[in-house]
Amino acid sequence: MTVEWIPFLTLLGTLALIYSLLALGLNLHYGYTGLLNFGHVAFFAAGAFASALATLPPPGSAAYQELGARYQIGFGWPLPVGMALAAVAGGALALLIGATSVRLTSHYLAIATFAMAEIFHSFLSNEEWLTQGVYGISVVPQPLKGTVIPVSQYPYFYLLFTAITVFALLFLTQRLTESPFGRVLRGVREDELAARSLGKNTPRVKLQAFTLGGALAGIAGSLWVHFIGAVHVGQFVPLITFQVWLAVLMGGAGNNLGVVFGAFILVAFRESTRFLNNIPLLDRFTAANPTFVPSLRFVIIGLLLVAIIRFFPDGVLPERHRKAIGTRQDRRLS
Repeated sequence: MTVEWIPFLTLLGTLALIYSLLALGLNLHYGYTGLLNFGHVAFFAAGAFASALATLPPPGSAAYQELGARYQIGFGWPLPVGMALAAVAGGALALLIGATSVRLTSHYLAIATFAMAEIFHSFLSNEEWLTQGVYGISVVPQPLKGTVIPVSQYPYFYLLFTAITVFALLFLTQRLTESPFGRVLRGVREDELAARSLGKNTPRVKLQAFTLGGALAGIAGSLWVHFIGAVHVGQFVPLITFQVWLAVLMGGAGNNLGVVFGAFILVAFRESTRFLNNIPLLDRFTAANPTFVPSLRFVIIGLLLVAIIRFFPDGVLPERHRKAIGTRQDRRLS
């Protein structure tokens, strides 16, 4: 492996980990609770802007003057506070959207969440006092960069930081979904009427799962915005939601480790096709038609994803179904 590949793989690893966190949130919605959420990117955006505004130097401060920036809100808080507020922002938005739509079922819920996400996107685009509108904010702090951590080493530090954060949240999510609460989520997914007949408050359970998934997406937004050092409304398009859906379906809905693996597959497929220009046989087509290789890239990505869905319809790491455990007397007799 040449040295030139190391920064590229570091970038891929960081992106895959951020998408893994988004997939974990969506897996709580769909994989465990059966909620069709097509507005996941809204929670991602809420967390990104919340973390950026929390950590930006206050307007009028010396740090603000040094940046030469023009924004109206900034608190100068440390990154952990920004991440906590990102989780609150993502969860609060999910709570708001879920409270108005979580009682809907099937495609009605999908349409409602997609519409709510577009409304939130329009809000971010038009409220320039908050988000700087179409200009965005290009001076989001990247903690320790250039001070404690050299600029050349910062991508590796941030990869490690992101990995620790994501795997800690994966551990907590795994413990949550293996708890009695996780079993209730599966019960709601399989048969909501049966769960309700057993005394479970299914609307509340679904709203709790929706809020927790939104909080995970909000933390992913925080990791994203401090990774690239800028935030702009145009970064949060509906395509991100459907890419996360692909990660969940490819990895295995209902399996936390599976959806993390699915996110890595998605990013690997998406980014590896950038090197099609280096294939000698494609040179003649590229010279005559510069858009040939970019178009071919999407075709190859689509074929690879279709192949995985074809040969692994339940995902590469499908959900493990628990077997019924007999009584102690049954085991003694056997």
